[in-house]
Amino acid sequence: MGSGIAQVAAMAGYTTLLYDVDAAMVQKARESIEKSLTLLKEKNKLSSGDQATIQARISYCSGDGLADCKADLIVEAIVEKPGVKEALFMRLAEINGRATIFASNTSSLSLTGLAERIPYPERFAGLHFFNPAPLMKLVEVVHTPLTNEATKATLIAVARQMGKTPVSCKDAPGFIVNHVARPYYLEALRLVEEGLADYATIDQVMEATGFRMGPFRLMDLIGNDINYTVSCSVWEAMGRPARLQPSPIQEAQVQQGALGRKTGKGYYRYEQ
Repeated sequence: MGSGIAQVAAMAGYTTLLYDVDAAMVQKARESIEKSLTLLKEKNKLSSGDQATIQARISYCSGDGLADCKADLIVEAIVEKPGVKEALFMRLAEINGRATIFASNTSSLSLTGLAERIPYPERFAGLHFFNPAPLMKLVEVVHTPLTNEATKATLIAVARQMGKTPVSCKDAPGFIVNHVARPYYLEALRLVEEGLADYATIDQVMEATGFRMGPFRLMDLIGNDINYTVSCSVWEAMGRPARLQPSPIQEAQVQQGALGRKTGKGYYRYEQ
């Protein structure tokens, strides 16, 4: 997700820095961006000159390079653990000036809870992209009660500059999309639990009725670890209603490392 957001930012004309604590992940991100841009060039959606210009806008750093993460806008897309996110934003607040806007790409964690524990909460909000970020048009701009109007307006303008369709919403469990989408995944999983249908049949039926992607193909694309974490987060935040209880089938997939496309195996198998 981080590499996708960096690519989108650079394609929109922004000078972009991509950071990860792991140098191997930074290299993987670089290769992913270069591959994606090459594919766009081959499809005649970019010229060779455009590709070179976009790639030149992106710089990369890792490890101790966090001190170089100074920007007008910083978008965090790390592990879905509140304590880890809080520690990162505390460090970034020390490095950056008072005008920097901080945004989180979290899928479901409480942004208000995070905002209450970090400096400059008025300049903090959610900027939730969807996977794959270069292709998916929707971006949720999620504001907390502490987010000021200037921050909201800037994030909406940035999303539009990136060619996205921004939707403004208040901080709430799952925001809009992940709240609405829970039944799509959970009811499909329950049908399998009850032995009423298999993964492929459910996907085929849903795609035949107009959905671009069936629930199991979509969960494999998103990543079962991410999707399961979001389900758990929304379930807890909503007071553990039975209708939103996470599925033991998906929990088992996560425990077995069958995360979907990124591991080569999920509800389906994929070539790596």
